[in-house]
Amino acid sequence: MSASRWIIHLPTTLTRLADATALAGALRVSLQHVAAIDFGETTLSEEDRQFVRTRVWCDARLPGAARCALPTDHDGPCRPATADPAGGG
Repeated sequence: MSASRWIIHLPTTLTRLADATALAGALRVSLQHVAAIDFGETTLSEEDRQFVRTRVWCDARLPGAARCALPTDHDGPCRPATADPAGGG
């Protein structure tokens, strides 16, 4: 049995889902070197509806240990994270 993981809830002053998604992407780019953060599991929720979560990235398992870094419900095949933020990673 593995130990339970801890979740960090990080409230923002943002009022639009698109802005919160962009912030999550910027945090992933700037903190991707921190191995303790599982960005593939990132979800967003409204302040007063925290039990309703919106997944940010697809995170499907790919060959090897990689996971898809494209947005949830993306078109086309899954792709792993890349160093280029515009490339989904």
